[in-house]
Amino acid sequence: MKQSTIKNNELKVAMAQIAPVWLNKEKTLEKIKSCIVDAGESDCELIVFGEALLPGYPFWVSITNGSEFDSPYQKKLFAHYANNAVQIENGDLDELCALAKEIGIAVYLGVIEKPIGRGGHSLYCSLVYIDATGTIKSVHRKLQPTYEERLVWSPGDGNGLQTHPLKDFTVGGLNCWENWMPLPRTALYGLGENLHIAVWPGSNYNTRDITRFIARESRSFVVSVSSLMRKTDFTSDIPGYELLLENAPEVLGNGGSCIAAPSGEWVLEPVIDKEGLIITTIDFNQVLEERQNFDPVGHYSRPDITKLSVNRDRQSVVEYIDFK
Repeated sequence: MKQSTIKNNELKVAMAQIAPVWLNKEKTLEKIKSCIVDAGESDCELIVFGEALLPGYPFWVSITNGSEFDSPYQKKLFAHYANNAVQIENGDLDELCALAKEIGIAVYLGVIEKPIGRGGHSLYCSLVYIDATGTIKSVHRKLQPTYEERLVWSPGDGNGLQTHPLKDFTVGGLNCWENWMPLPRTALYGLGENLHIAVWPGSNYNTRDITRFIARESRSFVVSVSSLMRKTDFTSDIPGYELLLENAPEVLGNGGSCIAAPSGEWVLEPVIDKEGLIITTIDFNQVLEERQNFDPVGHYSRPDITKLSVNRDRQSVVEYIDFK
């Protein structure tokens, strides 16, 4: 494990703005591991990947009439997607965890998860946090899939609404349009979050406004990381490849990864159409400076009047009781 040469109040962050090897779990994992190695060589202490990067966002739904009921085409693509989804309980992320430990880097990664605890067939858009010891500390399943995503993804639960210590920072994260939901944001603020991770499938349309808004509301750093996806990223081994090519625009996700400071001003404006690692260093002292005049769950709150209740139970349909 590397020893950081950066002061404890400073954190070197890598945003991995990359395209997946779309709907191919094994090849996308190799690409992710390569990014982690590169980030480690640059002495980064945190690397963040986009929403659903492993094995990819379900772009096909909106361009191939995904709402057609009982469609053989949609069934075949869903089965392909499920076969390439991540099952954490079976060790699908073990190599990434070992690599994070070897390098000494924390990782936020968007995955498509098929958890055994929910039967192992339905899919969840999950944000996984792996700390620098290689331990999975939280798996946050997206609370409410957005619009056409509901044809593919299942609604998650509050179990992953967690924050984690990272040097002087307290880090937490949400998936895509969850970032527009004020109560999940508040749940993280209440846990001391001051470095907010927002992951997206890939569009500056999503990141250009909400990133600065959350930063100004929370007086936290906000790191928004988007993926890339282009028509040329479709491969011929995907079921229905020809129909995808016929209907897809040239660019489905243009990136837009960016960072806002606790003041709400840009540290790094949205980066468009550029693949690779985007690296910068942030200073925790800026959080303290901006909390002087506003702290949404501290001195500028009234818990005697308004208070949030959060259910963090991991949902399961069946509870088994085994008698000895």
